[in-house]
Amino acid sequence: MIRQAILAGGVIWAAMSPTQAADRPQTLIDIYQQALARDPVLASALNQNKAAQELIEQGKALYRPSVNFTAGANATRSDIRFINSSGANNPFRFQGRNAYEGYNYGLDARQPIFDKESLVQMDQAETQVSLADKQWNLTQQDLILRVTQAYFDVLIAQDQIDLIAAQKATISSQREQAQANFDVGNATITDVNEAQARYDLIVAQEIAALNAFQIAKRAVQAIIGTIPEKLATVRADLKTNPIEQPMETWLDVTNKNNLNIQIQQESLKLAEQEIERQRAGHYPTLDAVASYTDNYANSNPTGNGSQLKTGVIGLQLQVPLYLGGAVNSRVRQAVWNKEKALEDVEVARRQTELETQRAYLNLSTSIAQVKALEQALISSQSQVDSTKLGYEVGVRTSVDVLNAQQQLFSAKRDLLQARYNYLVNIIRLKAASGIVAESDLADINQLLISSNQIPAN
Repeated sequence: MIRQAILAGGVIWAAMSPTQAADRPQTLIDIYQQALARDPVLASALNQNKAAQELIEQGKALYRPSVNFTAGANATRSDIRFINSSGANNPFRFQGRNAYEGYNYGLDARQPIFDKESLVQMDQAETQVSLADKQWNLTQQDLILRVTQAYFDVLIAQDQIDLIAAQKATISSQREQAQANFDVGNATITDVNEAQARYDLIVAQEIAALNAFQIAKRAVQAIIGTIPEKLATVRADLKTNPIEQPMETWLDVTNKNNLNIQIQQESLKLAEQEIERQRAGHYPTLDAVASYTDNYANSNPTGNGSQLKTGVIGLQLQVPLYLGGAVNSRVRQAVWNKEKALEDVEVARRQTELETQRAYLNLSTSIAQVKALEQALISSQSQVDSTKLGYEVGVRTSVDVLNAQQQLFSAKRDLLQARYNYLVNIIRLKAASGIVAESDLADINQLLISSNQIPAN
């Protein structure tokens, strides 16, 4: 499935001309498709998962026959001297130097009939593969969350630059007006200094915003390998939807679907199997064995050559009687590791429940914030209009106008941030619950401005 998504993404990008790719803002789905093909974290996890699949074959190999071939050749030089005359006069004993060669080869075959430890290891291999599959799925879910967070971090950084630029232009205009009023004697130097101070501050904020924007784009680059040029923004008429299910329902979903919990449960199962494997150290093993050997030498120290061919077939039983207490010690160690794994399951459950609760509350808060900030934006705009009018008739100062404008821009910034938080928190809640999928990105992607709605720069 993941490979099909990668190939589909490649076809989409290949179908676009360079001009289209340059003019068209990249959407959330576009960035995600690139991440599927280029994210090193995902690629690393895929390779790790492929490596883990080999554990099944390795487990099966424990109960398959093993065959070994050995061979050797040798050359021997000997020099025999007898120290008594009886040995020297013995016609069947030869003294002096001798040289001879020989070779040997053989086949060894062994077929396990009963080996409790190997049987448990085969079960452990299946558990390890299941564990690896869940880790791979978790990496895929994490990619969805990482892409979403990085995408909207770029958007909020870009919006911050745009808002600061607009605020900078407004303050600059206010500064020029204050200077003009001061020059004709209609204002004090305080108004000029206040406007200048606000202008200098906004210039410093602009520098910081540009830096944050570059950092945010490079966070995307760390995922897809390239710096995004232009990203599709969220529609201004975005409407938030209330959370349909209560928190308790989401917690139930989390306990059933969260992969972190499932991974720890698989680790617990593996620890329980390890206890069984270590206890198998007390069990006997039974193997069917067969061998064939051929030993040849054209001579020996007595002067006679020989060739010995041997074939053996039979059963080999091995019963462990005493191993210094090592088996019992390893069993106790495995039991303690199992207790640790049991606690790790509880840690994972509590942690994921906390993450689900946090994501649920953050999503609820962002929904409420969007509605409140939409009203605050309207009120702030009305305040700016009334303050400007008061300034024109002389009942308000330029400082009052600057403060009202500052509040308006802050309301705009906070509303944009709340909208992005709303979208990200949707993914966070589903990720914490273990049910996030690419379709969730597609739903959010529908809330982005399409290419023909992007104003020309």
